[in-house]
Amino acid sequence: QVQLVESGGGLVQPGGSLRLSCAASGMIGSINFMDWYRQAPGKQREFVATISSGSSTTYADSVKGRFTITRDNAKNIVYLQMNSLKPEDTAVYYCHILTHYYGLGSRNYWGQGTQVTVSS
Repeated sequence: QVQLVESGGGLVQPGGSLRLSCAASGMIGSINFMDWYRQAPGKQREFVATISSGSSTTYADSVKGRFTITRDNAKNIVYLQMNSLKPEDTAVYYCHILTHYYGLGSRNYWGQGTQVTVSS
């Protein structure tokens, strides 16, 4: 059983900052990638940022320069620092991991989501 527990969402004014966290626990194997996705009302879930086990990062163009993804491999936690937030960043943010189990292959896991609302 694998659990991903997200925290840090909330209401923030435009231009403000939030830091999301996602802690993975249970039989998580060897985590390769830790990612953040988001889904706004009426829209499809979209990629936000990813970080590899070697700390290589990739960002969606819409958040590049404003968001920073980091991870603590010892604690199996991934963070998303969000600065200069805009109303269009309003969405439910989901944590996702791609992990590998020896002899069994790779598996995907998703968190339950945390709401981020950017509004004045």
